[in-house]
Amino acid sequence: MNTVEITSPMRSVPPSSFIPDTSSDPVHRLIAWWLLIVAFMVFAMVVLGGVTRLTESGLSMVEWRPVTGWLPPMSDSLWAETFAKYRQFPEYQEKNLGMTLAEFKGIFWLEFLHRLWGRVIGLAFFLPFIFFLVKGWIRGRLVGHMITLLVLGALQGGMGWFMVKSGLVDQPDVSQYRLAAHLCLALLIYGYLIWVALSLRANGPMSSTLTTGVKRGSLWLMGLIFITAFSGALVAGLDAGLTYNTFPLMDGSLVPRGLLSMSPWYLNFFESILTVQFDHRVLAITTFASVTLMWFSARKSSLSVNQSRAVNFLFAMVFVQVGLGITTLLLVVPVSLGALHQAGAVILLGCSVWTAHAFRN
Repeated sequence: MNTVEITSPMRSVPPSSFIPDTSSDPVHRLIAWWLLIVAFMVFAMVVLGGVTRLTESGLSMVEWRPVTGWLPPMSDSLWAETFAKYRQFPEYQEKNLGMTLAEFKGIFWLEFLHRLWGRVIGLAFFLPFIFFLVKGWIRGRLVGHMITLLVLGALQGGMGWFMVKSGLVDQPDVSQYRLAAHLCLALLIYGYLIWVALSLRANGPMSSTLTTGVKRGSLWLMGLIFITAFSGALVAGLDAGLTYNTFPLMDGSLVPRGLLSMSPWYLNFFESILTVQFDHRVLAITTFASVTLMWFSARKSSLSVNQSRAVNFLFAMVFVQVGLGITTLLLVVPVSLGALHQAGAVILLGCSVWTAHAFRN
């Protein structure tokens, strides 16, 4: 059986050759589909996490039991015990005082499903990986990529609890820093899965007429979308979307006053509701303009079918995402639109990974 040769990211090679194409071997395609399925599961996990955050359900589970936490409370006494533990923490005491057990169950189940889905993703990755490894279908440098993904997944579980712990101390809100780190690690895993999967599939001949600027621009654009998603996590962590709910004006002007009112000045970019929301707006508009510019530039070249599909999906998705963002802001972040906007960010990033991969040579 042929083995998969994947260029190590640590070697001194151009970014575009991070993982070169392999043949259309059926085993390679099977592994690619497995990775894409896991990537879709990560996408669902991010969306479920967004719903958990928007419904303020994330602090309902005050313990982390990574090994024994597969089952919810299975009796009335266990439910009473779980609820009693929740009542000892700031969210109940400051936000949900007087909440009934039935109301508690409503928020508990969302967080429980979120954590359970994370465990399912872990098994969906680990068990096939061991099977493919034993069969000898994964060898060489591909093993390193799989182990890296496995380690990142384990770190993500720990990061999730690290984030939750920040809301169980003094204030019933998680740290926006930890929330952003948790989301960005999920996006890194998601993008990594897609990139490796695409490298294991036969994409056909690629255009040789793309300019170096467009090729490099696709990589920079992937980074820009990632940074924009990071800024969106800061907005979510600070509940900054619940204020300044007008567009394009913000607080009555295009550039609101007081952007750098906090001291030291750099804290404004992470802790000021005004500045964080303004930054997200600027990054979103910059992303929209950059995608549009790259689409027009790429269309001047002779694109392969794969390249054309990738850049067209990216171009269409950036319109959807901007529309979702503006509507979510104007309607003061309803749960449904907030979740759709977060889902759109993940899809947009996926499209940018696809485009960058298609344009890599």
